[in-house]
Amino acid sequence: MKLAINGGKKTIQQEPAELFHWPIVTDEDISAVTDVLRAGTMSGTVITKQFEHEFADWMGMKHALCFCNGTASIMAGMWACGIGAGDEIIAPSMTYWASAAQALTLGATVNFCDIDRRTLCIDPNDIEHRIGPRTKAIVAVHYAGHPSPMDEVMQLARKHGLKVIEDTSHAQGTLYKGRKCGTIGDVGVMSMMAGKSFAIGEAGMLITNDREIYERAVLFGHYERTGAASRFNASDNQLTDPALQHFAGIPIGAMKGRVNQTCTAMGRVQLKHYPARIQEIQDSMNYFWSCLDGVPGIKPHRPDYWENSTMGGWYYPQGLYYAEELGKITSEVFSNAVNAEGVHQCFPGGNSPLHIHPYFHDSDFFHMGKPTAIAFGQRDVRQGAGTLPVAESIHEITVAVPWFKHLDKKEIELYANAFRKVAEGADQLR
Repeated sequence: MKLAINGGKKTIQQEPAELFHWPIVTDEDISAVTDVLRAGTMSGTVITKQFEHEFADWMGMKHALCFCNGTASIMAGMWACGIGAGDEIIAPSMTYWASAAQALTLGATVNFCDIDRRTLCIDPNDIEHRIGPRTKAIVAVHYAGHPSPMDEVMQLARKHGLKVIEDTSHAQGTLYKGRKCGTIGDVGVMSMMAGKSFAIGEAGMLITNDREIYERAVLFGHYERTGAASRFNASDNQLTDPALQHFAGIPIGAMKGRVNQTCTAMGRVQLKHYPARIQEIQDSMNYFWSCLDGVPGIKPHRPDYWENSTMGGWYYPQGLYYAEELGKITSEVFSNAVNAEGVHQCFPGGNSPLHIHPYFHDSDFFHMGKPTAIAFGQRDVRQGAGTLPVAESIHEITVAVPWFKHLDKKEIELYANAFRKVAEGADQLR
């Protein structure tokens, strides 16, 4: 069959927008948000604390602390875990910058490791040899909703006395062997911005069972919860540690992490419906991949090999691309041909690797006349091109696939047919 990119008929004639619409906003969301606006309590904390309690309960955790965005929650999590000047963290290179960049703001540095070809998450075989005397934590990113190999990560962390920070920005509701991602390490941190699977506008969340980590995170970005008087919360004090109470009234991170309550009001509504909605996403995405079973060149990015593990809301879904099965056609050529069939959501996937970005090599945040990455540490762990081969090949070994929000089998089959048509007609692209 002639491919559309070569003048053939498109597989998809009209994109069904409702199939991809997200987040789902109803009158219940709108009412909750407008109640906050009418009350003028956008900068309050009463609704936010209700949301935190409900979120912690859903996750099965003792403590949840909301932030203005995911970046702030991750930075607070790092500081709460004791990361500071001269320390090192280990993190996968292929991730969004906010999984790791805050370490430099704290005077620490990042020793990047490679990712696994199947999971696109941290490669547990590339961690231990990177651990040094100043290594404080491992950041496990559950990339594109796929759980990281937490058994191996936790084993290494406990062996070497390291903290584990789970970046769950892509994976709210994802299960790893029956346990929710974000609840396995010492602290879970995440974004809840408008594009995420759990989307409430612009917000972040930190969860932990460790009271010390929770209180340190409070002190880092929530001065209004340290006993500092304000017209919204005159006597709110979450600190029990005298050493932390000593600094009450000013956030130790010198920044305010408080979230707007319009977002947390929406969050309370979204959370009630989220489990059912992501179940429909899982059913939809799994149906899409079932339609492509046996098609050469593209395989599902999902944890088929771990029992009772899921992809949560399948944020930013990827296909694992194998050019050698399609005559070495590049992921870009393949994606362009798929998009010509009417898909418009296929492109070489993944985030660009961080270990080769100038920020982690040359930036001088403290104006010291030398890169922050080596300003306080005992060794130089910066890495150049060619050192992390899987991360560096990410755009060649993945393609983004449509993120279906609703189980419309007929429409999903059309999209699968577009991928199948291109894969089976790959000889037309050589």
